[in-house]
Amino acid sequence: MIDLHTHSNASDGSFSPRELIAEASSRGITLLSLTDHDTIDGIGEARRAAEEAGIAFVPGIEMEIAFEPGECHLLGLGIHRPTDEFLEAIRVLAAQRVARNEAILDLMREYGIEAEYGDVEQFSAGKVIGRPHFAHLLIERKIVRNQEQAFSRFLGKGRPFFVPKASMDLSRAIRLIKESGGAAILAHPLSLYVAWGRLPALIEEWKGLGLDGLEAWHPTAKVRACERLDNLGRELGLLVTAGSDFHGNNRPDRKLGITAGGKKIDERFAEGLRTESGA
Repeated sequence: MIDLHTHSNASDGSFSPRELIAEASSRGITLLSLTDHDTIDGIGEARRAAEEAGIAFVPGIEMEIAFEPGECHLLGLGIHRPTDEFLEAIRVLAAQRVARNEAILDLMREYGIEAEYGDVEQFSAGKVIGRPHFAHLLIERKIVRNQEQAFSRFLGKGRPFFVPKASMDLSRAIRLIKESGGAAILAHPLSLYVAWGRLPALIEEWKGLGLDGLEAWHPTAKVRACERLDNLGRELGLLVTAGSDFHGNNRPDRKLGITAGGKKIDERFAEGLRTESGA
């Protein structure tokens, strides 16, 4: 059992990188990729813990890509030698994330919810602040009952407190990932909100930009849709991956090593990826 899409508290997960690896070990996972949002700050700790636990490790990242009408995320699997340009690009994204958080706070105040940056920061364990931490604040203030309600009512796309993340041009992101040793994988393609009839041509176009693969299996999708994406990826000659999009306690519905339909993630989904062996 493996997992190619996970998050730590270096971005918006609740587990530290070492805790993430310990959880993976307890669940019998043999290979794991840490793919935090727009940062590789947790990679060093996760790599060391994976080596100690005998887990093969794939250093990764998840990057926000400019796209409408839906959301486009790009996984970089195998960031073995990040270039200076790659590091500068994610540094800029981190600075823009702070500005986004300030904008969310402004929207909350307009809504009548008085809060300061420190009020949200207390939920982030000193790490990067993201929407799940704002959700924790809304739960603590008893404005919502849980994370799901926080996103569906306030923080999700089109909701009152939604502010778009800083994003990168797709072709540049693909190039930076590949120059850093990684494979560029389109994460959860259904979040693009592109009709099935248009999707094959779009992904084929992106393959022409250097896209290496697509994440066909994701827990938010139905099994039948994942099977369709799996077949599409293979027909286009792309790598096909699967992940849990694990966020620890911030998304308790997602379990390490488990994807759509409660299926365990098979080792076949790591084919074509270069790993750092922990065995």
